[in-house]
Amino acid sequence: MGVTDKVWGALTAMIKLEDKVNRQAEAMKSQQQKIEDLTGRVIRLEAHLELLTTAAMVKRLQGPQG
Repeated sequence: MGVTDKVWGALTAMIKLEDKVNRQAEAMKSQQQKIEDLTGRVIRLEAHLELLTTAAMVKRLQGPQG
């Protein structure tokens, strides 16, 4: 292998590596967005659960209505 072939091989490998890094960065962005969306959903579920639990306790403390 000549010097030109080695340089060409190194440049090709570098381009492939850059492409892999860019694809991985895009995948990480997508995963981060999914995590943020799930975090928001969990927060809403926690708030809903807290409201329902509080309402149930108030109803229980008030006793039977009738």
